[in-house]
Order: sequence, then C-alpha cells, then structure tokens
Amino acid sequence: YSLTSGYGLAPDQSFPVQLAARLKADGYDVIVDNGGVTGDTTADGLARFDWTMGDHPDIVLLELGANDMLRGLPPKRAEANLDGILGKLKATQVKVLLLGMRASSNWGADYQKTFDAIYPSLAQKYDVPLYPFLLEGVALDPKLNQADLLHPNAAGVAAIVGRLAPAVERLLGRPAE
Repeated sequence: YSLTSGYGLAPDQSFPVQLAARLKADGYDVIVDNGGVTGDTTADGLARFDWTMGDHPDIVLLELGANDMLRGLPPKRAEANLDGILGKLKATQVKVLLLGMRASSNWGADYQKTFDAIYPSLAQKYDVPLYPFLLEGVALDPKLNQADLLHPNAAGVAAIVGRLAPAVERLLGRPAE
C-alpha cells in the first residue's frame, strides 16, 4: 500500500523507517516490517495474507481501504475483505491496530457514510483498537503531501508517525528496561 510503502519518498523517509526510529527512540526494541504494496486494495491484502504473515509478527498495523475508495469499489466489498483479514488475524492471536481511512466526498454522501462506518464497525466486532483516520491532520495539506495531495511527503509521514506512535506503543506495552 503506497502510504506505508513509501511511494515517492527516499527509503529513509518511509513510514516503516520513521515509525521504527520513533519506537526505538522511545525505548522499544522492535523491527518494523512493511507488508504494504503500492496500489493494493483490500482484496489484494486478503489474497496476500499468508505471504505477509510469513514472519509471524507480534503485532499488525492493518491499513487498507483507501485504494478501494479511490477506485469507487463497493464499500461492502472492502468491509468483507477487511473482515476476512481480521478473522485470520484473530485466529493467529496477533495483536492488531486497525488504521482507519475516510472516504472523500466525490463519491457522494451515501458512499462516504457507508465507507466511513467500516472501520469502527470492524474494530468493535473484533475488539481491536482503532486509530480512526491514518491521515488525520495530513490529508490534503499541501505542506505535508506530495504534489498529488494523496501521498504524504517526509514531513507528512513524520506527522502521521508522531500521532500514531502512542497508539502503537499502547499495543506494544511498556518498553523493555
């Protein structure tokens, strides 16, 4: 998924690298692997589940759905795919942080309402913590995005990591002394 894979950024500016640096600075001995693939939809994520989980991570930050929305794919299909992924994650007993997305208004109010309800509903169903909107404070801000206004620049990734790190740290628990 392009938001986590570092689309348009130097490798050292990507989300996984910046998140790992933040967590290490906060005392966590972690490795942050990136399972994101640019252009992935929720269907792609579900299809790649076994490959992605090959290293048996301790926690998963599940962030898929924006490409479904950008393509105008049916929200119920995205929800079913995310439901499938969360069901498989529950079976593996991996800790999960669900990273929500929000629909843009260009698909209409009904689409937006249906899409935006996916993440809170699934977080409740699977009793997993929800970070409501990955791009909170970054979406559409020209200072924090590349020219396409879809993909964060390095400063935008830093802003996301700064907001998201406390939720990841809650999931990880206290750092090792």
